[in-house]
Amino acid sequence: MNWKRFLMVILAVGFLLCQTATFAAAGTEDDKIESSLNVLRDITDIPETGIPPALLCDAHGIVIVPDVVKLGFIVGGKYGAGILMVHKEDGTWSNPSFVSLYGGSFGWQIGAQATDLILVIKSRRGIDGIRNGKFTIGADASVAAGPVGRSASAATDVTLKAEILSYSRSRGVFAGLSLEGAALQIDHKANETFYGKPDIFADDIFYGESTSPSGTVWKIKKLLTDYTSPSGN
Repeated sequence: MNWKRFLMVILAVGFLLCQTATFAAAGTEDDKIESSLNVLRDITDIPETGIPPALLCDAHGIVIVPDVVKLGFIVGGKYGAGILMVHKEDGTWSNPSFVSLYGGSFGWQIGAQATDLILVIKSRRGIDGIRNGKFTIGADASVAAGPVGRSASAATDVTLKAEILSYSRSRGVFAGLSLEGAALQIDHKANETFYGKPDIFADDIFYGESTSPSGTVWKIKKLLTDYTSPSGN
């Protein structure tokens, strides 16, 4: 392949990645919450192979990003839009703040993949990092694949020390693209649209009195609260 043709391939892939990001961002905020609820239901419906309730009980927050799209040919990228919810001191879960996840890579990779992603945030530092600006997974906080099943006893030293535990469900084929280096960022525009308040801050959503216009929010908060309550374990 000569350099001119190689450059054309790179530009074409770049265009596809931009289109992928636009597609992934499409849909209303209600759609994103509904999709997040469905992902959470699927992963918690079978506790024996899902996220251990004990891990979520101790978590400071959870990120759910349905359909993270990965695409690449030599250069690659990933994009997704989802929600972040904070686990409050009284055991309940906050209203959702919208977030975006994106990143790029360079190397020998080819293919496409759609992944439903859940990140269990184990530290307050992780929550603060996302609230305060762009947060890079693997750089600002360590990440490891999370254990599954009702008991977290299978967790290794790596997962115990990691600040973020990741869970995913993939469709398609992809090689060479990692979650390391992906950035998480609050989607302020989506928050303003959904809650109907200009300049609303993430803290107003997590700890304030902001009300949600969607009944789906109540459903996802209840699902998380029930799953992490002593009677639900």
